[in-house]
Amino acid sequence: MPGETLSNRLAEYFCGVTYDDLSADHVAKMKVFLLDWLGSAYAGKDLPPILMMRKVARSLGGAPEATSIPDGVKTSSLLASLVNGASSHIVEMDDLHRESILHPAAAILPAALAAGEREGVSGKELIVAISAGYEMGIRVALAVGQSHYRFWHTTATCGTFGAAAASAKALGLNEEQFAWAIGSAGTQAAGLWEFLVESAMSKQLHAGKAAMNGLLAALLAKEGFTGAIRILEGEKGFFRATSQDFDEGVCVADLGKVFHSERNSIKYHASCGHTHSAIDAVILATGGKALLPAEVEAVDLMIYRAAIDLLGNIEPKTPYLAKFNLPFCVATALRYGHVQSGDFTPERLEDRDLLHLMKKVKVAGDPDLTRTYPRKWPARVRITLKDGRRLDAVNEYPKGDPENPLTERELIVKFKDLTKEALSPAKADAIVDRVMNLEALESVNELLM
Repeated sequence: MPGETLSNRLAEYFCGVTYDDLSADHVAKMKVFLLDWLGSAYAGKDLPPILMMRKVARSLGGAPEATSIPDGVKTSSLLASLVNGASSHIVEMDDLHRESILHPAAAILPAALAAGEREGVSGKELIVAISAGYEMGIRVALAVGQSHYRFWHTTATCGTFGAAAASAKALGLNEEQFAWAIGSAGTQAAGLWEFLVESAMSKQLHAGKAAMNGLLAALLAKEGFTGAIRILEGEKGFFRATSQDFDEGVCVADLGKVFHSERNSIKYHASCGHTHSAIDAVILATGGKALLPAEVEAVDLMIYRAAIDLLGNIEPKTPYLAKFNLPFCVATALRYGHVQSGDFTPERLEDRDLLHLMKKVKVAGDPDLTRTYPRKWPARVRITLKDGRRLDAVNEYPKGDPENPLTERELIVKFKDLTKEALSPAKADAIVDRVMNLEALESVNELLM
């Protein structure tokens, strides 16, 4: 019966939500998240891991149900969600929810769109599905606690729950089926951080599989395939298996009153989210002025402990790994006044100015900054110049955080920059227009035309 388990309570709520229940501001945010995600999905299309995944997907065939964004072709909804999730998570420009340490879009939106195209849902129905997916994924990620993040990639694990909820809403599942979908999502939720240590391509697989597995869970549930309805809180469930500090009540606290998705961040820098406060602190300290190594004596970066725990041993051996290296990102901000996609190239890894600046960067944890995490992801920097001057700055809310949001113009500029190699200016404008007026679409199959 509804209300007995966390899955039942979540299913009861999400099944009852309609477009008319959402505020205009909430709807606007869901559209922003969709446009931002599409930019990343197009941007990743020709990078080696995605080319490999596209090749495998093509070899598997599949009924033409949904759009594979990197190819622009129709394939099965499961394969489309796999490829689109992977492609959207590789240039490190997809969104981030700070408190839950989750990248919602890369796991949830590929499933929502693929399910929506498969079913021919309206723009309004897609918006509701996105909202349900975000809220589900973020709530599970908040509830599972920070200890989970030590070994488990939250976007892969908790993203699977969000993908299942978004798909279940798009497929029109009833409460019982919805709860089963949550159960089947939970038993598939996986993704370990070891890939980052070894520079493997698994991060893209994580997002793609989270989307694919969530959609699969919903499709199976629609056919009557049962899933464990205590998959979250059960003795052998997700929380106990993957966390030491979970709080299951967070899943349903203020459900329908508090929308955690509204505190989502849109990335402005093309690197790991844990580097953004450091980048912005440098840009604040220098006023965006580029500095040469000969001008800089030392750079002292203080940051919250979790950033060091995750990124401290990452060496910038490849352009992709450089996105996770704090000294490289700080040095790039110092030398060029920005950290953009074009800043991560093989040539930059050999850039003498960057290498010299990186050697001047000292990174240390700060207990005061650590105490504010994950509500804030702050950094403090002191740049000592050769002439004796000191440039100091603290950044608590990087550009793109809800407290420091991108303007609509900045969002559109970001989208067009990310898609300039994939879309003509006219098609980019058309997609922007359709997304920003998504509620007017009779079918989401018109979205990417």
